[in-house]
Amino acid sequence: MNSLREIVDSSPQLRGVETKATFKVQGTDNPQPLAKTPWNWQDINKVLVIRLRSIGDTVLATPSLTALRRFVPKAQIDILVEDWVAPVLDEHPDISKIVSLQKGNLAARARVAYQIRNARYDVVYNLHGGTTATLLTRATGARYRVGYANYQYANLHNYQAPPAAELWRQQKTHSVEQQLALLGWTGVPVTDRPPTRLSVTSKAATAVDHRLQVAGLEGRKIAVIHPAAAFATKQWAPENFSRVVEFLSDAGYASVAIAAANETQVINDLISNSAAPIVSLSLTLPEVSALATRADLFVGNDSGIAHIAAAVETPSVVIFGSSNIAHWRPWNRAPAEVVFEEMPCQPCHGYFCEKFAQPECILRVPVSRVIAAIERVIQNRET
Repeated sequence: MNSLREIVDSSPQLRGVETKATFKVQGTDNPQPLAKTPWNWQDINKVLVIRLRSIGDTVLATPSLTALRRFVPKAQIDILVEDWVAPVLDEHPDISKIVSLQKGNLAARARVAYQIRNARYDVVYNLHGGTTATLLTRATGARYRVGYANYQYANLHNYQAPPAAELWRQQKTHSVEQQLALLGWTGVPVTDRPPTRLSVTSKAATAVDHRLQVAGLEGRKIAVIHPAAAFATKQWAPENFSRVVEFLSDAGYASVAIAAANETQVINDLISNSAAPIVSLSLTLPEVSALATRADLFVGNDSGIAHIAAAVETPSVVIFGSSNIAHWRPWNRAPAEVVFEEMPCQPCHGYFCEKFAQPECILRVPVSRVIAAIERVIQNRET
């Protein structure tokens, strides 16, 4: 398994950075495709992008939407995502329509299959590659169904791309690059590697402004704290976040903690361990985007919320554990750092730790290193 240093050295976008991992999106001013176009794009009127699974996966698909919209500005560009994630894309300017899929419901899948079949798409991109996404891609009956040749059921696509690393001519690829490469292989200009992008709805912005006003935070510098994560291998200890909150309080920041409804215990642990005040908010996904836009800083675990913060250009510090940083780091434009403890077994699948009784990769990250990263990000933001 490659070490993180080897991963960093192998990628043009990561090469030359320290393994404290300061990242910013790079690109070119004149984007180009990665291969010759296989069809006449002037005949394309309707495009469907399929990207199932999580918040982060969905946010990291938005550069592909940007690339498509600017290439075929008059086309209908729809996206198929899971229903619980769909609100994160509310009012996205590059999307014509959001098609949502109810997870784990066979009847709902059949209804969506019927819907997308009747839509008569010209081109469908399968950015996911899982069984459900692939079967739905085939169900569209689209003339051009695009996926990677290494997908499990690749033969259900009549256009099968070579690996993204081969198309980019680099050893390792970010998730954004992997998805963009599928478009670039069909003639869409992608070499500038567009940033992630989300919209903030007026409804969400108004709701967040009201919540902050009620909390007495109007006009204050705000740090959004997200101490939760999908797996223990990605969750830094709440008491460590408490030390960060205390540092931020001394620096003049008011901390606002957010988590999902089923993650309230993490918030309770954060608050009970902190000597500094913390405002806790329960928000919808559009409101998370609105809060991140309002915030001066984001500090949290490797999660979909970190990708939301990056997409609205919030300066960020993200703590990584088991994940492949080169592939899953937030696609930042604003000042940002990733903090991690490099270990021989990193990255791994992340569902549980196979090497230790506890996930040492995330537990060994010291508070001092996170605070140092915060100081650098704040300084970079202010200069």
